[in-house]
Amino acid sequence: MAAFYQHKRDFFREQMRGTRFELLPCRGTYFQLVRYDAISDMPDREFAQWLTREVGVAVIPVSVFYHDAHDDRVVRFCFAKQETTLAAAGERLRRL
Repeated sequence: MAAFYQHKRDFFREQMRGTRFELLPCRGTYFQLVRYDAISDMPDREFAQWLTREVGVAVIPVSVFYHDAHDDRVVRFCFAKQETTLAAAGERLRRL
C-alpha cells in the first residue's frame, strides 16, 4: 500500500507544478499540505470555502485542527483519489 500512495502523492505533486502553491514536506499521509499566501491573504477557512465554490477544488483548512484556530495560511489536499480527479484539480489550480 505504501508504494501505491507514494505514487499518488508523486502524481499529485507533479500536477501542482506550475501553481503558486508552496508544497510542504509530505510523508506517511494521504494529504499534501500547501501554503497559499502567494495566491491570497484570506484566512484559511475562508480560502477553503472560496476554492471549493469558485474553483471547484476542495481543501481542508489546517486551523481547524488547532484548539486556538492558529492560521498559517496552510490548507491540505487529499491525494487518495483517482488520477483523473487529481489531474483535473491540477488543471484548475494551475489557472490561479
